[in-house]
Amino acid sequence: MKTRWQFGVIAGIIVAFFCFYPQLKMFYLRGSEWNGHYAYNDIDEVAYAAYIRALIDGRPRRNDPYSGRDDAADSPQPESLFSIQFAAPYTIAIPARILGIGTPWAMILTGIAAGFFATLLCFWFLRKFSGDDWFAMAVSISVFAFGALAAGEGAFPEIAYEGFSYPYFPGFRRYIPALAMPAFFAVLGFLWAFIAANFRPADHTGRLTSGEMESPERIQRRRLIYGFFASIAFAYCVFSYFYIWTTAAALFGAIVLFWIAIRPKGFFSDLKGLAIIGAVWLLALIPYAYLLSRRADSMDHVQLLVFTRMPDLNRVPEWVAGLSIVLLVIGLMRGKFRLSEPPVGFAFAVAAVPFIVFNQQIITGRSLQPIHYQVFIGNYVALVGLAMSLALLWRRRLGQGRNGPKIASSVVFIVATLWGLIECHYTVRVLDDANIERDKALPIARRLEQYATNSADPHRATVLSYDWIFADDMPSVAPQNILWARHQHVFAGLSWEESKERYYKQLYFQNIDEDGLDYLLRNDFVTMIALFGWGRHTDRLSFDAKPLTDREIREEVANYAYFRKKFDRQNAGNPLISYVVVPEGEETDLSALLLWYALDEGERIGNHILYRARLK
Repeated sequence: MKTRWQFGVIAGIIVAFFCFYPQLKMFYLRGSEWNGHYAYNDIDEVAYAAYIRALIDGRPRRNDPYSGRDDAADSPQPESLFSIQFAAPYTIAIPARILGIGTPWAMILTGIAAGFFATLLCFWFLRKFSGDDWFAMAVSISVFAFGALAAGEGAFPEIAYEGFSYPYFPGFRRYIPALAMPAFFAVLGFLWAFIAANFRPADHTGRLTSGEMESPERIQRRRLIYGFFASIAFAYCVFSYFYIWTTAAALFGAIVLFWIAIRPKGFFSDLKGLAIIGAVWLLALIPYAYLLSRRADSMDHVQLLVFTRMPDLNRVPEWVAGLSIVLLVIGLMRGKFRLSEPPVGFAFAVAAVPFIVFNQQIITGRSLQPIHYQVFIGNYVALVGLAMSLALLWRRRLGQGRNGPKIASSVVFIVATLWGLIECHYTVRVLDDANIERDKALPIARRLEQYATNSADPHRATVLSYDWIFADDMPSVAPQNILWARHQHVFAGLSWEESKERYYKQLYFQNIDEDGLDYLLRNDFVTMIALFGWGRHTDRLSFDAKPLTDREIREEVANYAYFRKKFDRQNAGNPLISYVVVPEGEETDLSALLLWYALDEGERIGNHILYRARLK
């Protein structure tokens, strides 16, 4: 039967609506006072938006919007997470620059597009695998609506017990992993199309029919096309998001291993073709490895690479994948299908992927923040594998036009849509207040943009913000750099030591003394991250997480005390502060700043005051 794409479009529109929901919520909360900002659904989105802003402004690939340092002949910059994973941001920045779209609308449209195309490509794959439009539509929505649930997160912890609703639809955090998500499903679909090219889908008896009606030459041409597009999609994943391309590589490896183990009809021809695809994929990894070798040292502070060979078998995506394997074994035992059938081997390969990505350290000895596999891709792969297992069990009923499968698919469609709305409601509200404050402060960024028009190099002008939410958000909506912000150290413009020194200066200008830092190090995770890196405040990111010790805290406080004692005009002027942002209505102590800087009368913009500063 011919694919009815309208089913996929319907599914895509619904998921795109889920992706647009945070923005709708901001429209509702701000009403006529909305200043034009995008609503972020993950606090890390500000860093990605800042990089997009820099690319839209025409800055080089190796840039640091938080420090204002760009790659140049006289000051070459190392590679960062952003410059290595450049494919996705350029996908946004190039059309945005051509069309004159600013960063806020670029982020809004990115979420909508990612949701639509990821769902459409998921539908395409499931339709090719199951042969049923209704089933593919229902499952393609379910994969994304239940994605957070399959990661053990999202709204469920708050609904079921006294947990916390977070994160919102993690697969659509912009632009990582949002834009890599459609590419992954393209890889999945084209690999299946490659495998399935020499046979036809199940007929009404449930058995596969021969594809001998097509000439071998035509089959080979089709396989060449499928392999080519699978490779293009994989390369896009490689230069977009580490956790997605490694998951795609794990899928490829699992397919090869299962094909060797079960030896389906025509497996030798399949393996030869897969070997060619694998060789092309390796070629894509050569420039990636080169860029990675030129990475900044500060990247290692962020990535939390742990050397371990301990297995990791207690992740929710593994539970879902385990259920898929159980269903496949039941189907084999009941004679529903044979192990030698390519769809069965492919389903086993997909179900094996979560176990591979969570336990690859048994072989490699290296674990790199496995939570990202759990939340951003492994959960979705596990749900797809479950859907494939069910499709094989029900394949005699699917695609025959009977009402039973249609009714069941409709029920799943409705339940998934309702759950998606529940996820929206619970998880979006977590960031409502922060989004409101970001939008209220947007006029300050516009005023800074106006000041930048008279500057020869606005990126090197530094802003000191006493509002930490604005500080983190500012590089995404204004061209100046920030003295310190929460996401500053994820870029490569500053060394780890420079980043810590900037945080010391931030504390100094806020007139925070040694006792204040001691309190922050014991109670504020942002301070812990700023001075000790990620992974010391929680065991969420690493197998080897270690909480701060009293000795470490005392030593850091002593270092800060020495810094304050030796603080002089040279420290105050490096970097030279040009603008100061202060929340209005709060008791902000500017006495430390005023020792070194003279401020103008200031401009009241919304709930903030913007000062121009001059070093004394």
